[in-house]
Amino acid sequence: MRRWDNGVRTALLLGLVAGLALAAGALVGGRGGLLVALVVALGVNGWAWWSSDRLALRAMRAFPVTETQAPGLYAMVRELATQARQPMPRLYVSPTDQPNAFATGRTPRRAAVCCTQGILELLDRRELRAVLAHELSHVRNRDVLVGCVAGALASVVTYLAHLATFATLFGGRSDDDRDGGVLGTLLLVLLGPLAAGLVRLAVTRGREYEADADGARLSGDPLALASALRRISAVASARPLPADDRLVAQSHLMIAAPVRAAGLAALFSTHPPMAQRIARLERMAGESGRG
Repeated sequence: MRRWDNGVRTALLLGLVAGLALAAGALVGGRGGLLVALVVALGVNGWAWWSSDRLALRAMRAFPVTETQAPGLYAMVRELATQARQPMPRLYVSPTDQPNAFATGRTPRRAAVCCTQGILELLDRRELRAVLAHELSHVRNRDVLVGCVAGALASVVTYLAHLATFATLFGGRSDDDRDGGVLGTLLLVLLGPLAAGLVRLAVTRGREYEADADGARLSGDPLALASALRRISAVASARPLPADDRLVAQSHLMIAAPVRAAGLAALFSTHPPMAQRIARLERMAGESGRG
C-alpha cells in the first residue's frame, strides 16, 4: 500500500509539471510553440536518460572492478540482488575521498552501482551492506527513469520561460494579445521554473526516503543505514566535491549530496535533510523491534 501511495503521489506531481508545461506552451506560442519546446527538451533529456550510466560514472571518474579485485563487495551485492530478485549490477569504484555511493542505469539489466574509495574506507561491513541495499532499491524502483522524466518536464517549463522572455522583448505577440498576456508571461518567466524545480525536488526527495525504507527492509538493518548516513554526512560535509557542472547534474543520484549547499541553495537540494532521514530509519527500527 505504501509503494502504491508513493507511486500515485509521484504521478500526480509529474502530472502537475506536465500541466504547467502545457499551459506555458499555450501562453507562449499555442500548439506550435509547445511542440517545439517538447521536442527539444524531451530530446535532450531522453539522450541524458539513455546515457545516464556513462555520464554519472564519467563525472565521478569511476572504473569497473572485477570479482577478483573486490570479492567482498561482489559477495554483498550478489547476496542483496538475489534476495531482491533482480539482476546483478555492474560494480564500479570512484577514486574519490568523499564517502558516497550511487546507482545508475536506465533499466535493472543495465544498472551499475558505484562506491567511492572514501566510503569503502569509512564504513564497516554492516554499514556498507545497508548502503548497497539502498542503492539496489533505487535500481528496483526505477528511480533513474523517474528522475529523468521529472528533469525533462522541468526543462520544458524552463525552456518555455526563456522563450516567453524572448517573445516579450522582441514583440512576439500582437498588440491585442500583448496587454492581456503581460501578467501571464511575467508569472511564467518568474514562477514557472521555480514551480517546476520545486516539484522535481519533491519527486527526488520522496524517492530518496523510499529508497531508505526499502533498503532498510532489504538489508534487515535500518540502524546500520542510519549509522552509515550519520558517518557519511559528517565526513562528506568536510570533503565537498567541486561544484563542477557534470557533478551537479548527477548529484541527485548520490546517497548524500556531494556538493555543499548553504542558505537558499540548501532549500533546493535534491536530497532531504540527513537528520530527517536518520530519524525515520531509527523510528522504523523501533517499530520493527530492532532498536
